Amino acid sequence: MATHVITGAGSGIGAAVARRLHERGDEVVLHARDAGRAKELAAALPGAKTLVGDLADPDKLSWAFSHQTLPDRVDSLLHIAGVVDLGPVGDLTPKTWRNQLNVNLIAPAELTRLFLPQLRVAQGHVLFVNSGSGLNAHAGWSAYAASKHGLKALADSLRHEEHANGVRVTSVYPGRTASPMQAKVHRQEGKEYDPAAWIDPESVATTILMALDLPRDAEVNDLTVRPGR
Repeated sequence: MATHVITGAGSGIGAAVARRLHERGDEVVLHARDAGRAKELAAALPGAKTLVGDLADPDKLSWAFSHQTLPDRVDSLLHIAGVVDLGPVGDLTPKTWRNQLNVNLIAPAELTRLFLPQLRVAQGHVLFVNSGSGLNAHAGWSAYAASKHGLKALADSLRHEEHANGVRVTSVYPGRTASPMQAKVHRQEGKEYDPAAWIDPESVATTILMALDLPRDAEVNDLTVRPGR
């Protein structure tokens, strides 16, 4: 039975991935920002384990985890959590920049560092759910795109560093996906939100499971998923 540590399992792509891994009998360890959220996630997937730590404060993740029981083996670490706040460069404050960089880039780097020993034992898989903004930056998206461009650099460097240890590294770049985050983006853009116009999270989950389940003779490095409509 494989063990997967998942961030962002409360909604959208993360929820779809966690549910499907749980349904097939794998062990899922669901990251939550606080104890209350952890209780909600565990109730949604009976038998799932939880891990509490605030991604917005990556400096304290190591301390938080030192007070909890971590899995001895990690077959995959799935970085799916993310935050977005739009705005022109001239309006963005340092607080807005720091929050997106912390959650979208620095916390994934720290989580990866903390779980690398277990990933090496399992010859596991680190998968980063990036974004189209990790490949192209547009007006109003500077802070978010910067965090996601940085996430691509993190994944690329990690792949080269850990290849000899048998650790696979994948970046997935979904286009706009129907989720609470997308609803927030539309509010910030002042646009009406129609979830049917965008990718179903289940479709992105399918691509993620494909990358995880690929035989060991191959590795998906980068996977771009775009709306089909």
